[in-house]
Amino acid sequence: MGAARLWARMTAQCARLCPEREIFLRSGGQVKFIRISRRAQLAAASLLSCALIGGAGLTLSMAVGSAKAEQERVSLAAQGKAVATAASQVATYRKSVDQLAQELEERQDFMDDLYRTHFGKEDAAPAPDIVGKADAQTKTGARKLNTKISAAPEAAPLLKIDLRQRRFAALLTGAVQQRADKAAAAIRSFGLNPDSLARKAARSQGGPFVPWEGQDAMPDELEKLAQALSRMEFLEASLLAIPSGKPTATPMLSSSYGYRSDPFNGHAAFHAGLDFPGSMGQPILAAASGKVSFVGQRSGYGNVVEVTHGNGLMTRYAHLSRFDARIGQSVARGEKIARMGSTGRSTGPHLHFEVRVNGNAINPRRFLEARKDVLQIQQIATARLADVGDRG
Repeated sequence: MGAARLWARMTAQCARLCPEREIFLRSGGQVKFIRISRRAQLAAASLLSCALIGGAGLTLSMAVGSAKAEQERVSLAAQGKAVATAASQVATYRKSVDQLAQELEERQDFMDDLYRTHFGKEDAAPAPDIVGKADAQTKTGARKLNTKISAAPEAAPLLKIDLRQRRFAALLTGAVQQRADKAAAAIRSFGLNPDSLARKAARSQGGPFVPWEGQDAMPDELEKLAQALSRMEFLEASLLAIPSGKPTATPMLSSSYGYRSDPFNGHAAFHAGLDFPGSMGQPILAAASGKVSFVGQRSGYGNVVEVTHGNGLMTRYAHLSRFDARIGQSVARGEKIARMGSTGRSTGPHLHFEVRVNGNAINPRRFLEARKDVLQIQQIATARLADVGDRG
């Protein structure tokens, strides 16, 4: 009942809005009219409504399609950016790993050069107890190195090599320091101050400045190793320069260092060396390695040969009958440099032997009566330096 009433109302409303219409047209004195029925009007209105709805739907569909295309474009751009970022990270990792590998190779070359220079062993592999697990100090250094390569998994083997190198450097530094301390103790046994010699040597340095070519500063472990090796090198070289070899084969002395009665006038006098009696022409030997700095005559000494040994040390050989060395010649310990004689202020064939430090005479007896352990340290240093020299 309600639906029929509603339909009737709608029909009445359509009839009111769309009454039958007549359109009059006058043409050539004639009048024509066109009748538009209610049904035709409703049909036209329906077609127009359908066209508007269809146009709106098409416009909305195009808008939705355009928005979807824009969204896909933005998504593709984001994916492309992510791929580029990932590629950049991969390239950065690869560059970091390559750089780390190069630094480790340069560091290994540096360590090999240090070891070969000071020990003369080119192919010696480190002992198993030297290259072991990393301690806290080397692990700290490795963490610093790890920050350069982020989380690159390819670097894990290189980091292990880095830890082993640092561990090796730290343990080798300890061994080198112990050996250097023994050389320092041997030098003190001769009455000399190794620290004073080292300070003097530190002032005698030079050479062109060549910057370190590594990417970063040298690791602390290698700096300490280089310093320890330099100290050991200096102390052992200084030990070998100390005149501890006998200058002639004579087993006894005819005059000691210090106060004595002058053999010519009997007055109290200072004797600056030791006198070794012997036969005319007996060989005179260099008491230590060095360079001949004087060959000639000095007042009271007669014929003299002087050899400088570095660090202010000099030995003097006097009353000679013949020279077997020339100025500027490098001589080794025990090498013949002259012949015994009795020239100058002398009472008979003998060798007057002096040891001077920075021009001041000191008692040579302490040098000629070196302890057995000191001589052993000298022999070890001699063998090492000779091995290094043979290997170039």
